[in-house]
Amino acid sequence: QVRVVESGGGLVAAGGSPRLSCEASTSGESITAMGWYRQTPGNRRESLGTIFADGRTFYQDPIKGRFTIARDNDQNAAYLQMNNLKPEDTGVYYCNTQTKIYSFWGQGTQVTVSS
Repeated sequence: QVRVVESGGGLVAAGGSPRLSCEASTSGESITAMGWYRQTPGNRRESLGTIFADGRTFYQDPIKGRFTIARDNDQNAAYLQMNNLKPEDTGVYYCNTQTKIYSFWGQGTQVTVSS
């Protein structure tokens, strides 16, 4: 079982650059990848990007050039550095942690961008 907790959300002014954190607590399972997702009002949850255990990253087009994903393997943590936030970035941001067999979701953290 893996417990996933996101943090770092809140109210941010447009143009701000907050960093979200994701911490995964495992029972010895190896984490193969950690991904960030978000759900904006009225829309389905969408993938933002993924970072793999070897450090490779993959970004979806909407965030390329603005958001960066990093990872601390020793801490089983992943980070989402968001830059130049826009009001349309408002939503709930989720972390998904993958082991070899299963994936686990956190409860999400709300990010609200004020114009």
